[in-house]
Amino acid sequence: MSSILTNNSAMVALATLNQVNKGLNETQNRVSSGLKIRSGKENAAYFAISETMSGDSSMFKSINESLTLTKNAVSTARLGAETVKDLAQQFVDRVAFAQGTGINLADVQTELTSLVDQMTLAIDQSTFNGADLVNATTAVTVVAGVTRTGGTFATTTITFNQVDLGAIKTALSAIDLTTSTDLQADLTTAEGQLANAISAATSLGVTEKTLESQQTFLDALTDTLDSGISGMVDANMEEEAARLQAYQVQQQLATQSLSIANQTPQNILSLFR
Repeated sequence: MSSILTNNSAMVALATLNQVNKGLNETQNRVSSGLKIRSGKENAAYFAISETMSGDSSMFKSINESLTLTKNAVSTARLGAETVKDLAQQFVDRVAFAQGTGINLADVQTELTSLVDQMTLAIDQSTFNGADLVNATTAVTVVAGVTRTGGTFATTTITFNQVDLGAIKTALSAIDLTTSTDLQADLTTAEGQLANAISAATSLGVTEKTLESQQTFLDALTDTLDSGISGMVDANMEEEAARLQAYQVQQQLATQSLSIANQTPQNILSLFR
């Protein structure tokens, strides 16, 4: 039965066209934004997870940048410790040389004084961006990451000790061969401070390597997080392109169907001619 008051065919065609247009608009939005999930209304669970992961990724990147500053400070301190270690080795060698007979101790002492002065310069210059890690033995703790174990947010840290190169320099500068009454004891003292310098350089080297390893891990971790986020919210552009073409064809067909349905009243009118 046909009616001039209610065009059921047009209503169905219009509903179909509206549905197609809605799908087409959604697909166009995904193509233009590159995202299949842009808000919580599209997939609340994925949106919440991806936003949390995105926040973690951003924090890891910032922490990694901060660790770069710490690593540079440690690297500078390590260079200073290695320089002091080399100078301490020369100091020990000169004190060992002074153990012989017929040695002009004043000349050797002049060399020792020069070595101590060089240590002072190295220590004073072993700071980075105001960070002095070579004049104390206190512990330093830096944030190395974050964790959500058990649903609880917390930070993870790396702790390392500063080194006291100033104390090494002071103990070496106390040796004066021209007034010494026990050159063997002086040699023992110098060798002990050399061991301390080696220990300081080794400690800072281990710390620098630890920081580098953590940064490498953070780089890999942020890449993994970003990849996981992409898998949840990024649009598959190949699929969206195919879907866009399909919707465009459906839109054309639905428009033609609506046009045909709208001609029904005209067909009824022809019956009265």
